[in-house]
Amino acid sequence: MKRRDFINQAAATTALVSLGGLGLQSFSTKSSATQITILHTNDVHSHIDPFGPDDGRNPNKGGVARRATLVEHIRKENPNTLLLDAGDMFQGTPYFNYYGGELEFKLMSMLKYDAATIGNHDFDNGIDGLYAQLPHAKFDLISANYDFSNTVMDTHVKPYKIFTKEHIKIGVYGLGIKLEGLVDVALSKETKYLDPIEIAQDTERILKDEHNCDLVICLSHIGYYYGDKSTKVSDLIVARKTKHTDLIIGGHTHTFLPKPTIEKNSVGKHVLVNQVGCYGINLGRIDFYFDSQKNKSADGTAIIV
Repeated sequence: MKRRDFINQAAATTALVSLGGLGLQSFSTKSSATQITILHTNDVHSHIDPFGPDDGRNPNKGGVARRATLVEHIRKENPNTLLLDAGDMFQGTPYFNYYGGELEFKLMSMLKYDAATIGNHDFDNGIDGLYAQLPHAKFDLISANYDFSNTVMDTHVKPYKIFTKEHIKIGVYGLGIKLEGLVDVALSKETKYLDPIEIAQDTERILKDEHNCDLVICLSHIGYYYGDKSTKVSDLIVARKTKHTDLIIGGHTHTFLPKPTIEKNSVGKHVLVNQVGCYGINLGRIDFYFDSQKNKSADGTAIIV
């Protein structure tokens, strides 16, 4: 099947999800709405090349060049598109061992990523190693719950960023996983981890109430879910504890979701949670549709690269 045909077929098979209490019947046709497309990756782990034909699990899948082709096609289809990454851009192939993240950031810049959050493996060359690669990143790093104020990364990481596509204002904030037990203090130095639930609630309020964002997205590297008996914070828990966040794009647990999970937030409205595995095998796509009153609905899928 041609990639374009696959994209069209995959998009056509997803169900329209109402957000913010909007009834689906309010949308007589998608063509009358403003469409915002969110593309996303997570846990690419320095996988630049596609897997080979003899790979046992992912033959002929992935690769930055294929992803670039898909992204270019979708942007031509809808210029109102954002491309985001949910962390762990580094570590996993000799490219990182040799170039230290330079190649990853240069290629992401060529693909015109709009923003990325920081995963635990992005500290693998230390916070100084991450800082050294910043000149190669032509996109913003965002994290609201890592306090870098006593490190070289101070002022180089934003808690959130706001984008405007046509008349739609989109706020994107970042969350990172607890570094203790995952990252040696010698690597993260004086980076402080702040409670992701409290930070998410505060940041989404700022984006919604102070900046009047029409769409609020959390770019998360805290993990999809750890089970009912776990005390770990996860994307599903953040979804349930927040009230203004419309979409959580996740990472860390390498969870392959064929379509977004639908959760109820703290006030009973729908929030989407998505993650597309790892190694650049899939590209996530979520389409939001806004009517003339900026009521919204969404559908989403995972596209095989």
